[in-house]
Amino acid sequence: MMRTLLVRGMLAGLIAGVLATGFAYLFGEPSVNTAIGLEESGGGHSHSAPAEPGAPPEAHEHGAAAEPEEELVSRDVQSTLGLFTGVAGYGIAIGGLFSLAFAFAHGRLGPTRPRVTAAVLAAAGYAVVVLVPFLKYPANPPAVGQAGTIGDRTGLYFAFVAISLVVAGVAVAAGRKLAERLGAWGGFLLGAAGYVVVMALCAWLLPVIDEVPEGFPGSTLWTFRTASIGTQLILWTALGLVFGALAEKVAPKRAVAVV
Repeated sequence: MMRTLLVRGMLAGLIAGVLATGFAYLFGEPSVNTAIGLEESGGGHSHSAPAEPGAPPEAHEHGAAAEPEEELVSRDVQSTLGLFTGVAGYGIAIGGLFSLAFAFAHGRLGPTRPRVTAAVLAAAGYAVVVLVPFLKYPANPPAVGQAGTIGDRTGLYFAFVAISLVVAGVAVAAGRKLAERLGAWGGFLLGAAGYVVVMALCAWLLPVIDEVPEGFPGSTLWTFRTASIGTQLILWTALGLVFGALAEKVAPKRAVAVV
């Protein structure tokens, strides 16, 4: 069954990636074009190939260069085929990992249907992998970010994602233990509260990065960031719904939770 779930997870990820690509193209690309225009007119830093609105923050930030770089791939290709390739590839990879997480979690969340397990996992995955790290280190469009700090910014972002995953795992384990004495809701609420407190502390301790150039339009930055987080929301929502529907046929409801 694991192989079947993996294939269905990757298929669900591909479908989710297609939907997310459409959203990113409609709502994210206009702000990318605006930022590139500012960059080329001297209002920001030079760029090579802008990243997709749904990609991690460090993929959107480009450093300054003394001379404009030759464009190896046209902007039209970047905003269409390149966007689809990046987001769809990301969706397939996440879908495969999602199927593995589903195989582990199904039955351990109680006697729930596969659709419910998939929905809970998708919501948790979006919060832990995307939303919480985004609140600390949000995505930036072209023309934002210094070349000399890109390595540090990338490391900090992925470190925060890793911390979020570890803390979430500990919170789930602690919540299950507490549920034995306080009930399911009590364990869940205390586990979630512990996660929020620890992540807030980590966010406070880690360095703040603010490299938005003076005079950069706030509306462009806001539009890009909302499109970026919206692209991820579309992807994770579609992934949970599509995979849940596909998993119903191979992972029936379990009447007893697995210990």
